[in-house]
Amino acid sequence: MDITNRDVREITMSKKPNKEKLLDKVKDEKPVKSKILTLPILIIGFLVVVFGAYMLYAMTHMHVTSKTETSTVKTSSNSEKASSSTKKYVAGKDYKITYNNTDLIDKSTITKALDANGLNDINDLMDTSEDGGDMAKVEVYYNKDKNLLVERLFKNGYSGNQDSARVVYDISQGKIPDNGADTDSHYLDLPLVYTWEKLTK
Repeated sequence: MDITNRDVREITMSKKPNKEKLLDKVKDEKPVKSKILTLPILIIGFLVVVFGAYMLYAMTHMHVTSKTETSTVKTSSNSEKASSSTKKYVAGKDYKITYNNTDLIDKSTITKALDANGLNDINDLMDTSEDGGDMAKVEVYYNKDKNLLVERLFKNGYSGNQDSARVVYDISQGKIPDNGADTDSHYLDLPLVYTWEKLTK
């Protein structure tokens, strides 16, 4: 077999370029593969970030909306409660107030005493529920010597002249005395200065 220099050169030459070509091919393929893999990862990452941001916004918005709805419900229920508790009772129709002996004591002093005991709240006096005053009548007597007002309270269903409770108000102190004062005899033979009476049954 006759092998020429040319053939030898071709054989030896062809081996070297094949290795180099293969290496070049591998080098060229790696970036393409990494590019192909990187693109979907980037797209997925972008979608995850966008979706996460949207979910965060939606959750925050829902929380704010539900909070607003809750406060609206609370406000409306409070206003309903307020409107039911501030029912308009009409003087002369639902109740009657009478001032007597106005020359002995002024109305403002009586009003101050009634305010101190919550007896100037018509809605509460008329309210027959457990939380309400459930009153039929309130009488106030003036003890000029001791500078006291004696309030006699008559709850609905009282009989005769039997009061349900008595409260003494010290005018000079501007409050109910700490010792409570002796209420049994304070109103006897004293002038009646104020009467509140429920008219509707």
